Amino acid sequence: MMDQVGLERVLRGVAGQPRVVCGGSGATPLPLLGIIDRCVETWRLVCINAPVGVPTRKDVVHETIFIGPGGRRAESLEYVPCRLSLAPSLYEERLAPDILVLHTSTPRNGTVSMGIEVQVLPAALDAAKRRGALIIAQVNPNMPHVLGDGIVDVDDIDIGVFVDASLPTASMPSPGPLARQIGDRVASRIRDGATLQVGIGAVPDAVVAQLPEDIHVGVWTELLTDSIRLLDEAHTLDDRVVTGTFAMGTPALYEWLDDNPRVRLLRCETTNDPGIIAGQPKATSVNTALQVDLFGQVNATRVGTKIHSGVGGSTDFLVGAMHSPGGQALITMRSWHPKANRSTIVDTLDSPVSAIQPSVIITEQGTAELFGNSQNEQARQLIENTAHPDARDHLWQRAREFGLA
Repeated sequence: MMDQVGLERVLRGVAGQPRVVCGGSGATPLPLLGIIDRCVETWRLVCINAPVGVPTRKDVVHETIFIGPGGRRAESLEYVPCRLSLAPSLYEERLAPDILVLHTSTPRNGTVSMGIEVQVLPAALDAAKRRGALIIAQVNPNMPHVLGDGIVDVDDIDIGVFVDASLPTASMPSPGPLARQIGDRVASRIRDGATLQVGIGAVPDAVVAQLPEDIHVGVWTELLTDSIRLLDEAHTLDDRVVTGTFAMGTPALYEWLDDNPRVRLLRCETTNDPGIIAGQPKATSVNTALQVDLFGQVNATRVGTKIHSGVGGSTDFLVGAMHSPGGQALITMRSWHPKANRSTIVDTLDSPVSAIQPSVIITEQGTAELFGNSQNEQARQLIENTAHPDARDHLWQRAREFGLA
């Protein structure tokens, strides 16, 4: 174990423009990134969903497949479009690490756990070992020891730095009336024995809160949240292992994850593989979007032509769920965007498409059944069942111009 002063001495000897790879979201090792930034004049940061607090000055080039709130503040940003299932291959060459910074639990039996974020990090670790890159661990007693693909032999770590820091959390506010309406519609479609993929936010929380008491489901997802923990405490989960690739939530979630034999965080090339998702019984993906147009095209990544987040894993789960026997891919959103003051059901997208052909679109207005219907029927259901009333006249006019009505 090395102290922070010792780490500074090592880093001041780093030459060139090294590429630093680390975990994102709640597992970003902010204290060690701060040390790197003090010691290295110009460098590249590879961090998926980077939070506020990462270095953002011009000489720190952000390279990422998914832009988080910290990355949106970066003066130098290179967005690399890529589905999460394919992202690990990028760490062989395009995003190959010179320095890998892990955020781990304290050692147990000669190993540490990557804790609440596994995702691309095993692939980055494999690449770092093959390249002889510097591997640093921010060893944190507050990081849960989560089972799965994030277990690392301490002998693979060059430098460990003890940092006692609280983990970022995400609260569970009560869903508002619109989220509850959407959540109730989604919950009514989930069948007994289904395999769930849900994200974070008011609608997913409302979905799991409104599942029937007599239903039992499994979980194969990307993100594990408190809503999954609450399903477990309500005895709604069946006996399958709860599987994800990263986690974010309250301290109660992190306590639930710690050495829990019912939970595994696996590499994202496994969790997000559409073929593996398709093999899950009645795979049901619940994702959100910014816009859906009358042709059933989905935009979940851009505001106009400007990238807001990234492709991420929603397309992986949409495709996998659609190929699962009895599976379905659900896109949920409000019918009206309050900040933009405009309809989320639009005539044609003004942004690049991020996905097509989900099973259904669900808003607080109702449900549009897309898969299996003609393009005219899809447009009719989107307008009549899901669009905000203030947008329907315009959408009908445009549908007639497009030959959809």
